[in-house]
Amino acid sequence: MPYNAEISRTNPSCFLFLVDQSGSMTKPFGGQAKAKAQGVADAINRLLQNLVIKCAKSEGIRDYFYVGVIGYGVKVGAAFGGKLAGRGLVAISELANNPLRVEQRTKKVDDGAGGIVERKFKFPVWFEPVGEGKTPMCGAFALAQQALTEFIGRFPTCYPPMVINITDGAATDGNPEQAAAAVRGMASADGNVLLFNAHLSERETQPVEFPDKEAILADDFARLLFRMSSVLPEKIQAAARSEGLQVTPATRGFVFNADLVSVIRFMDIGTKVATTVR
Repeated sequence: MPYNAEISRTNPSCFLFLVDQSGSMTKPFGGQAKAKAQGVADAINRLLQNLVIKCAKSEGIRDYFYVGVIGYGVKVGAAFGGKLAGRGLVAISELANNPLRVEQRTKKVDDGAGGIVERKFKFPVWFEPVGEGKTPMCGAFALAQQALTEFIGRFPTCYPPMVINITDGAATDGNPEQAAAAVRGMASADGNVLLFNAHLSERETQPVEFPDKEAILADDFARLLFRMSSVLPEKIQAAARSEGLQVTPATRGFVFNADLVSVIRFMDIGTKVATTVR
C-alpha cells in the first residue's frame, strides 16, 4: 500500500508550505481582528514548533523531517528569516537551532478552580507575516517542484512529501492547475506528493472543509482549487473522521472560505499521519 513508508533519520519526509503574501493578506479573517497574514504565520510557526517537539529525543533533535516555506507576493522565494533566510528545505534540527527570534506570549488557561488565568509561554518564530504585491502562485508551484525534485532524488523511498498551499485569492501569473498537477505527479517509491489547498476568507461564512465533489462548490475558483488538491489517502481520511468530519474515498485535501480555526484544523489533520514517527 502507498503512504506506508516508515519515517526515520535515514528515510525522512518533508513538509513544504506555499504561502500567499499578496497585499490582500493584510486584511482580517471574517469576524476576527487578526490579519490573515499574521494568523497564517502563527499557525505555521506553531506547527513547526510541534514538529521540533516530536523529533526531540534525549540525545537531541532527530532529523525525521525537512521543512520549508515559500512565500509568493512581491517576489517568490524561500520565506524563513534570520540565519535560514534564503534557504529552501532545511533539516528539522537546523530549524530547531535557528529561529528568527523567540517571543514571550500569553494564553488563557483553566486554573483548575473554575477560573481563567493567563500563562506565559515561549513561542519561536521562523516565518514572518507579509502582505504586499500580487499573487504569483504559478511561480510558487514551480519553485516547489524544484525543491521536491532534489529532495525525492536524495530520499527516493521516503513517505511522500506534503505541500500545503494557503491563499486568499486567484493566481495573477496564469492558471496554476497545470503547475499543481506537475507537483502532484511527482512521487517517491511510496506514492505521489500530496498537495493540499486552503482558501482564506474575509467573510463570516461557513467553511467548506474536505469536500468530495466539485458540484457543491459555489464558483469557478473554488472548483479550480478542488481539482488542484490531492485525494486523501486512507490514513488521512481516518484522521479526518476522528475529528468528526464527513469524508469519503473521493474527499480531497481542500478547505474553502477558511477562518483561522479551520486553517489550524486543516493543517493538523493533513500532517497528523505523516508525523507518526518511530
